[in-house]
Amino acid sequence: MCGLAGAFDPGTEAAAWPSRLAKMAAALEHRGPDDAGFWHDAEAGIGLAFRRLSILDLSVEGHQPMRSASGRYVIVFNGEVYNFAALRAELETAGARFRGHSDTEVMLAAVEAWGLAASVKRFVGMFAFALWDRQARQLHLVRDRIGIKPLYWGWSGGTLLFGSEMTALRRHPSFSAGLDRDAIASFLRFNCVPAPYAVFAGFRKLEPGCIRTFDLATPRPGDAGSVFSYWSLADVARKGAADPFPGDEREAVDELERRLGESVALRMIADVPLGAFLSGGIDSSLVVALMQEQSPVPVRTFTIRFDNPEYNEADHAAAVARHLGTEHHEQTCSDGEMLSVIDRLPAMYDEPFADSSAVPTYLVSRTARELVTVALSGDGGDELFFGYPRYNYHSTAAAVLSMPRPLRRAAAFAGARMPTRRLRRIADVLRNDEPDRYARFISWWNPAEVEQMTGGRPRMAPFYADALERSAGLSRTARPCLLDLVSYLPEDILTKVDRASMAVSLEVRAPLLDHRVVEFALGLPVSLKRRGRTMKWILRQLLYKRVPRELVDRPKMGFSVPLGDWFRGPLRERMDGYCLGSDFEDLGIDPAPVRRMWGDFKTGRSHRIDLLWQMFALVAWWRQRRPAPAALAASSMS
Repeated sequence: MCGLAGAFDPGTEAAAWPSRLAKMAAALEHRGPDDAGFWHDAEAGIGLAFRRLSILDLSVEGHQPMRSASGRYVIVFNGEVYNFAALRAELETAGARFRGHSDTEVMLAAVEAWGLAASVKRFVGMFAFALWDRQARQLHLVRDRIGIKPLYWGWSGGTLLFGSEMTALRRHPSFSAGLDRDAIASFLRFNCVPAPYAVFAGFRKLEPGCIRTFDLATPRPGDAGSVFSYWSLADVARKGAADPFPGDEREAVDELERRLGESVALRMIADVPLGAFLSGGIDSSLVVALMQEQSPVPVRTFTIRFDNPEYNEADHAAAVARHLGTEHHEQTCSDGEMLSVIDRLPAMYDEPFADSSAVPTYLVSRTARELVTVALSGDGGDELFFGYPRYNYHSTAAAVLSMPRPLRRAAAFAGARMPTRRLRRIADVLRNDEPDRYARFISWWNPAEVEQMTGGRPRMAPFYADALERSAGLSRTARPCLLDLVSYLPEDILTKVDRASMAVSLEVRAPLLDHRVVEFALGLPVSLKRRGRTMKWILRQLLYKRVPRELVDRPKMGFSVPLGDWFRGPLRERMDGYCLGSDFEDLGIDPAPVRRMWGDFKTGRSHRIDLLWQMFALVAWWRQRRPAPAALAASSMS
């Protein structure tokens, strides 16, 4: 995997470009420790920077920035196009000639032969890239269909900045931005900053499945360019509902097996050591089983063992590894080691991020990186194949959620006094008056609370709003999966994995998120994903062919950490300081609800440990990343 950055700044003198690009690239060294490259055209006012993690074609022929054969295009590319060999063969038949063996060179040849939009539609992979058209003086920013790889952009004064992480953009001398209040409100609501928003005013994340083009022959500072959506999850889901898979369940299992087998095979192509994460759950176990079937040697698998048995899945992973015959590696991590990661999280994440599973994700990535450069994961299985318990709760709670507000509030009042945390969480859902019923399940602070804390209601992310509108034709049971695919998956899960793995220069590939697997999954009826209370039914059928049921049939655990113990112990004093300080006011947040919740936790009256962690993570990020001397700013772009 790699990191890219660049700037359009026609006012920069030629002599200044190398040092400016070098500083931007240096911020991304963790994403690409093997090589650095720079290119600029001072007359056009454009510069590109790159850090490389060598995966394919380790020679200098894979060096970036890379020019096309004709010299018209220059690219910096983060990711992998897995079907590059097939595309190369087709291009060679048409007369193209290649210097090396990288997918980057194939991408450039494809763009020259077929055009950008037609080429991107044929790429199978995960990618974010910037393509400069020297002839038309246009900059194209492109992101993969699912949003696996990140790409930020924005104007600061008369300079257009773009890159894999905001960290690189902030190294440019033109960068100056306060916080975007809408982004902070969205973070409180969703626990992440959803695309296209970014935490700094004037900057944005490129949406998945999109090409954003800036015409810089006649630049207009602040211009958002034009956007072309070359692939849409909402469109795929609607097509799947209107034209579902026509075969029976046996044919569906066979077809999924074929597609997943091919997806895994493509993601095992690498010129460096490769392995896989293994938790012992359905998704990672199936990926590893398919890898082992196609590997001439035992696959290297990696897991983390925790001291606390409540959060430990290592025994399950080890049992699956023994059955499959993998070369299994296990690292035991103490609470102290997990706590040591907390202070590193703000530096890993460009924006406030409060998924506590980032801690074990970083630790397993660090363990894997000791032996491999690429690891496959099972990400995407929950969203595609009905894996989250909340999907069941949502589909069975429709009658309660549609009750008149007074009745829901009465039920919430009773539920809040129940002894179990899960029942009290259901009470929170019942109190939420959000018209979108599924949003009640995924809200952290509800909209009324966010409005009280920030003075403004959080705006719904455009991708989520679009998917919600287009999901009207889907069944109530199927709708939540689509909403998670356009929001929770890219903004939380994939962001978590990208930053945690890239912090140790590890590339993570997700076979379940091959867009052809996604298209097939969204065309399957829910009955093939859920049978009664059994989740991921069709994935289980594939896994049971390879692993005994007793090794994988158990309640979903998740990648959790003991937040309650930490807040009662080693993090208590720090959280006291965060609540007493002025950080929340600096962020534009009324601290009263947070202080009240923290006080209730210390006296045993609050169960929302997740909200406390969110606020802890926000202040920790702010203290490390706060812009200076810029003050808070209202959001400037719609």
